[in-house]
Parts: sequence; structure tokens; C-alpha cells
Amino acid sequence: MLQSYMVKILSSLPKTIHTSLAISILLFLGLFFNNEGFDIDRIFWSWFFRYLHVISGIMWIGLLWYFNFVQIPNMAKIPDEHKPAIGKVIAPAALFYFRWAAVVTILTGLILGLLNGYLHEAMTLGIGSGGGRNTAIGIGMWLGLVMAFNVWFVIWPNQKRALGMVECDPELKAKSAKTAMLLSRTNTLLSLPMLLSMVAAQNLY
Repeated sequence: MLQSYMVKILSSLPKTIHTSLAISILLFLGLFFNNEGFDIDRIFWSWFFRYLHVISGIMWIGLLWYFNFVQIPNMAKIPDEHKPAIGKVIAPAALFYFRWAAVVTILTGLILGLLNGYLHEAMTLGIGSGGGRNTAIGIGMWLGLVMAFNVWFVIWPNQKRALGMVECDPELKAKSAKTAMLLSRTNTLLSLPMLLSMVAAQNLY
């Protein structure tokens, strides 16, 4: 009975996500009452937006690495008759979550900086405020902003042409695919320094 119920849940992505969300809410309520409650204050909202920041960041960078570690290197190995399935179905769906996860990651990161009082200091790289943690988190934030800019204003417009979502001549289509790949690879290059800066700001200062 339980196995059949779990198969039914896990066979549907929406049901899987809804169940995961329900478990998360129950876990939060358990932690809430075990701690005799939490104040709904700045610390609570900081935790809430950090949770969203981490979730969206995992989606964003996970898909970035999927494109660069899985899809792009293996496209040449896929028979020509099967490639439309990637270009017409899988890639557009992945790019939807990819670009909107970038937006949510950036917005929640900026909200976190505002809630915790370091937004201005971080955006100025700690200049005039002692450096240290502000410099580290600031480097991570600026790298994230550059990467998000690449996603929306370079990668996405070029991918639309490369995938045939926007009509163009074959030469521009090939050029757009190359540009999108190079900027996606640039974001991959920046991803490790960005993550290092973020983690360093939370743990080394």
C-alpha cells in the first residue's frame, strides 16, 4: 500500500514537489514548536530569503553545469535525427528554469544583503568599511550579477536564434550558437570563484 502510494507520488513531478514542500513545512513547524517558537523578525526573514537564495542558486548553477558538463560536450555524439528532441524540447525547458532561477537568485541575494545591513558595503567591495567579509561577499555578488547579465542579455537572445525560436539566416544561427556556448562557458568559469567568495564570506570571517 505504502509502496504503491509512493510510486504514485514519485511518478509525477508536481506531486513530488508538493510532497517535498509539505515535508519541509512539517519540518519547519516541528523545529518551530521544539524551539518554543521563533520571532517573526529580521533574523527569521533573513533565514527565509537565504533558503530561497540557496534553492534558486542550486537550480541556476546546476543547470549551468548540466549544459556545460552534459549537453554541450555530448551533442556531437547524438545522431542528427535525434537532435531536434534536444533543441525543440529539452533545451527550451531547461533554459526557462535556468534564466528565471538566475533572477530569483539575484533578487533574494540583494534582499539578504539589505536585511542584514551589508548591501551597500558589499556592492562597494568593502572599500571604506574595512574589507574582509564585505569584500568577499561583494566579489561573489558582482560575479553573480555579471553571470545573470550574461544569461538574460547574451545567452538567452542568442539561444533563441540558435534553437530556431527566432527566425534568422543559417550564418547568424551558427554564430549565435557559438556566442551562447562561449558565454555559457564564461559563466562556468566564473561559477567557482563566485561560490568560493560566497562561502568564504559566511565561514572565514
